[in-house]
Amino acid sequence: MAKSQGVGGQSAEQALAGLTNMCADIAPLPLAEYEARLVEARRLMASKGIDAIYLNAGTNLYYFTGMRWYASERMVGALLTAAGELHFIGPAFEENTLRQYMLVEGEFHGWQEHESPYALFAQLLADCGLAQGTIGLDEAAQFFITHGIQQAAPKAHYVNADVISGGCRMHKSDAEIALIQRAMDMTMAVHKATAAMLRPGISTVEVEQFINRAHKAVGAGGSSFCIVLFGVATSFPHGVKDPQILQANDWVLIDTGCRLEGYNSDITRSYAFGEISARQRHAFEAERLAQLAAFDAAQLGKPCSAPDAAARKVLAEQGFSGDYTLPGLPHRTGHGCGLDIHEWPYLVKGNDMPLASGMVFSNEPMLVLPNEFGVRLEDHFYMTDNGPRWFTEPSASIDAPFGA
Repeated sequence: MAKSQGVGGQSAEQALAGLTNMCADIAPLPLAEYEARLVEARRLMASKGIDAIYLNAGTNLYYFTGMRWYASERMVGALLTAAGELHFIGPAFEENTLRQYMLVEGEFHGWQEHESPYALFAQLLADCGLAQGTIGLDEAAQFFITHGIQQAAPKAHYVNADVISGGCRMHKSDAEIALIQRAMDMTMAVHKATAAMLRPGISTVEVEQFINRAHKAVGAGGSSFCIVLFGVATSFPHGVKDPQILQANDWVLIDTGCRLEGYNSDITRSYAFGEISARQRHAFEAERLAQLAAFDAAQLGKPCSAPDAAARKVLAEQGFSGDYTLPGLPHRTGHGCGLDIHEWPYLVKGNDMPLASGMVFSNEPMLVLPNEFGVRLEDHFYMTDNGPRWFTEPSASIDAPFGA
């Protein structure tokens, strides 16, 4: 009976015992990295006629200033001007805490609980001579913040800051690539351990709990997300409402990741728990070939739509749909990945942005067979000056989903 290698055969404790901390040599990004980002942001602002950008609490604030803070109902952020000024704004009672997270130095402007942070921001614009300037607003900021800013400073001209944030963040530095590489290596080790501890009767909830423990064992704070699906549930790309119990000869799909210094891993593996049917073998091979075709099509200067088109062409040649109808690929082939697990750019039809060095992508042309099962093989690659390079090696075959 043909089976997927590396699936089952160990207890959870045995599988965990085979994992070690993979982060002992990891250090935070240096100050120079953030300073270089600010220089590039100012260069882009000058080229696009943007006088300043507002960075809201979250990944944009962290990327440019090193300050890790969460988005909430209280406005916390920074104003970066094209002239080089950096001003932080936040609740006055949080100043001492915020300063502890302030990696790049800047002036702090605090507002009291009964005061309007938007009026304070408007005054800051006026003080910088930008009351009627062109201001880029963080694309991820909540509506009430961007609306509040625009109401308080109506004479300014507002644009989407993603031309700056995306323009910088989609091109990863060597240091960023190294962090993503380690995070991917960590999650791949977790995938292998998870496959080894599967057994009949285990629930998806138990597997998710194991994966969280396994991510901690390799040095992460736990799983940043986790999707575990068995049987027909694997035909739902992002899962089903209720847990499942693993049965003999079930199909398995596990999609999970972690974060390292804020950077995400994201890997999916699909395989058989037990005997492999002819239908599963054919679908797996079609998915594998589609993933490889997408990788081969990712060449410098080609549009971001090219990998998606290549994957769909292969699926059509294998007897499946070449568009979004099923059985076939119901979504884009890939997404950018970095501080946000889904970020610019996207491998999708109609995206004419040229592929360029430093871009990072998922490669996951999932094949969905409704009411049967789904096959998603997801690995990431990054663009180098010589073309695409894998972070993790793709599945070799349904017989060896994790290699020999």
